[in-house]
Amino acid sequence: VQEVEGINSRSQLAVMERWYQRQIAEQLMASGASLMDPARLDVRGTLTVGRDVCIDVNVVVEGNVVLGEGVTIGPNCVLSDCRVGDGATVLASCVIEGAEVGASATIGPFARLRPGTDVRAGAKIGNFVETKNTTVGVGSKINHLSYVGDTRIGEGANIGAGTITCNYDGANKHQTLIGDRAFIGSNSSLVAPVSIGSGATVGAGSTVVKKVGDEELAVARARQKNVQEWKRPSKATK
Repeated sequence: VQEVEGINSRSQLAVMERWYQRQIAEQLMASGASLMDPARLDVRGTLTVGRDVCIDVNVVVEGNVVLGEGVTIGPNCVLSDCRVGDGATVLASCVIEGAEVGASATIGPFARLRPGTDVRAGAKIGNFVETKNTTVGVGSKINHLSYVGDTRIGEGANIGAGTITCNYDGANKHQTLIGDRAFIGSNSSLVAPVSIGSGATVGAGSTVVKKVGDEELAVARARQKNVQEWKRPSKATK
């Protein structure tokens, strides 16, 4: 009946769209995907799934998306022109666009992977992290509240909370290089172009503007000064 149904109003269009989406959902489940609610999946492009994929509610698929075997997609995610490798987990409310996620990687919740992001096997992108044109090496972690753009991160590195790669000088974009096993302390700013060597450490709160060598410690922040018997300002009396 639906194949010859007329579409003469927005209401009829909506009904036919849900019928069409149901056909896609049936095909996905026949291919080995588990859908938590087949009525709450929107495929607006092409979705290819491996065996034992699990997709939660309110997921939107745009463009060409490929999910490997054993992939888990949490609720409220938007996947656009991306690939997610075998065994990877995408937690709730993530946006993945033009990116590649490696096998057994973990993304989110609330992460945004912009075009050119390549998250390698076993890496982790945590909550409220945004990446763009960035490679995150095998087993590396960017766990919280960071922006990492135009960056190449080696294997086993740890990027602390609040880290920013300052990749734009107002006219041009510049690259940041972070070596294997590097440790970037929380609330650090890496002013590109800059490189952080293998096994190097950047102290929390640092603003790094020049190269940090292998196994070096960089601390780039003002020296703390404590003033004794400080009198806190008080409100003026009328």
